[in-house]
Amino acid sequence: MSTATTEPTQPPSGFAEPEQLTLGDAARAYGQKVRGGDVGSLPAIAGLIVLVAVFAALKQDTFTNSFNVANLINQSAAVIVIAMGLVFVLLLGEIDLSAGYTAGVCAAVMGIVMTNHGVAWPIALLACLATGAVIGTVLGWLVAYLGIPSFVVTLAAFLGLQGLLLQLIGEGGTIAYRDDTILAVMNKNLPVWLGWTLFLVLVVLYAGLTFRRSVARRAAGLAGDPLAVWATKTLALVIVVGAAVAYLSTERSKNPQLTSLKGVPIVVAVLVALLIVTTFALNRTSWGRHVYAVGGNAEAARRAGINVAAVKLSCFMICSTLAAIAGVLLASRDNSVSPTTGGSQTLLYAVGAAVIGGTSLFGGKGRTLDAIIGGLVIAVIDNGMSLLNQSAGNVYMVTGAVLLIAASVDALSRRRAAATGRG
Repeated sequence: MSTATTEPTQPPSGFAEPEQLTLGDAARAYGQKVRGGDVGSLPAIAGLIVLVAVFAALKQDTFTNSFNVANLINQSAAVIVIAMGLVFVLLLGEIDLSAGYTAGVCAAVMGIVMTNHGVAWPIALLACLATGAVIGTVLGWLVAYLGIPSFVVTLAAFLGLQGLLLQLIGEGGTIAYRDDTILAVMNKNLPVWLGWTLFLVLVVLYAGLTFRRSVARRAAGLAGDPLAVWATKTLALVIVVGAAVAYLSTERSKNPQLTSLKGVPIVVAVLVALLIVTTFALNRTSWGRHVYAVGGNAEAARRAGINVAAVKLSCFMICSTLAAIAGVLLASRDNSVSPTTGGSQTLLYAVGAAVIGGTSLFGGKGRTLDAIIGGLVIAVIDNGMSLLNQSAGNVYMVTGAVLLIAASVDALSRRRAAATGRG
């Protein structure tokens, strides 16, 4: 009687056991991914490092001091939040040209409710967010259900909302913000202990979620980050964010006896909260997967049973609601709303921030983290060149050149991905 022998199960040819991957293997895999055209935020991060190094060398006494770093964060916050919203419509291959004036109109509504009618700020904030959601619903319905190109719809909304803002405030008029809670968002700092607490919560949350996801993927037989990669990413987060918190926790007031300025700006907590919520929505929900599917191929998504119109409508609603939050930040920083709130270069910088950070103009690729990275790039250019006493014209030209480079990188990476079969 013969005894059958069983061979140990081997992974299919060309695949390695996830548990056997080393840090070097992960680095080589990432290199192949980049060479295949999937560069993600790498160019923006590299550009940000170069820009910071250049301006730090040219203006050692002012650019890198903690006062200017905190000011740079406040300066970029509203643009970053608008850019976060734009990421959702850009993922669909659409555009929203009205997001800047949506921010202005929503901030004006909040100012009218809160200042002119004496309503408490939480209710006024709800009115502001509801206004943004209504605007987004109208835009999304026109694009998704009537089939009007988003460029036309949002350009019309850009003009219409600009006129509405003038009607609400009056030419040359303003609506003051007097509530201390709202004003503190862009003008005050967290207590030092609270800044460190936020840092610890962020690190623990990131480390726990990414470790759990990696273990779950390996348990399911899928590729997951090896322990060395997980530890490296977590350590990098600890070093970078920890150094920033420590630096911002130092005294930056010229006269601390009269006014103490230390601690992480309150608006950083707002940005972190929005980043966590939006990243979870895109990466951890079926709705988020539908957004990427629609952006990658709307017809294929429709045939797969995805309600494409509903996905588009929801993305425009989110974009306008985030613009409403940005409007509050703009008004908080200026202590008022004016007919120019959300206008000027605000929208252009927001679109630039999303694209420079790595979100594709062609749809299907991007993260809300890209908006933060791109927003910091634009803020560093603006802030650094202002410290060098460069004219506004030079700032615009350099920012435009950076945006064009980012769009070119996006187009070339997509071409490379298609050529290597990764697109």
